[in-house]
Amino acid sequence: MKTLVEARDLGRTLPATVPVTLVEGIDLSIGDNEFVAITGPSGSGKSSLLYLLGLLDQPSHGSLHIDGHDTAALKEPQRAALRLESIGFVFQFHFLLPEFSVRANVELPMRKLGRLSASQRCVRAEELLDSLGLADHLDKLPEQLSGGQRQRVAVARSLANDPPLLFADEPTGSLDTQSSEQVFNILDELVHQRGKTVVAVTHDIDMADRADRRVHLVDGRLADHAESH
Repeated sequence: MKTLVEARDLGRTLPATVPVTLVEGIDLSIGDNEFVAITGPSGSGKSSLLYLLGLLDQPSHGSLHIDGHDTAALKEPQRAALRLESIGFVFQFHFLLPEFSVRANVELPMRKLGRLSASQRCVRAEELLDSLGLADHLDKLPEQLSGGQRQRVAVARSLANDPPLLFADEPTGSLDTQSSEQVFNILDELVHQRGKTVVAVTHDIDMADRADRRVHLVDGRLADHAESH
């Protein structure tokens, strides 16, 4: 199994008169085709860890390799390029741009990467949205969709540049039970049918138990690793 994420003694402390430790001493390896759930009580450092692993924040110490790249050696433009190519993000609140259509929102990461023509971007966006049951909503604005539909658009956007790795921060946290199940099934399918790796922070214990592996944080440290199935 190829290792996509390799963290060793990873830590993040906010400097202050009394320093605040967000996460500390994280040793974690995540391979390809894995669905990993990160759990823990509120304030345990789950989102802080996710932002470190997703290169949205920089560690105070320790090492982090993403898809074979030693991130400590990267300048910020290189980190941004690696995020754009190798990582997709899904958050609790979809963060779709309200003035853009569903299709245009999904095209945005492709425009930023600059590898596809306008027509190719359009075709890929439509294919992704169709695969997530949104073919009839391409030209709608986000406000015209339900919460579950908006989250599916966010998943499509995260897949725009075909990254091997997806990070999700409470992806079902603001959804009803039916929509939560739908989003979980989509993430599970991405791993077990499309070959992606998904790392999801969640308070939903049912969702965590159905992942391939659960990583539990307490006070910013790994408490245990649990194989779900």
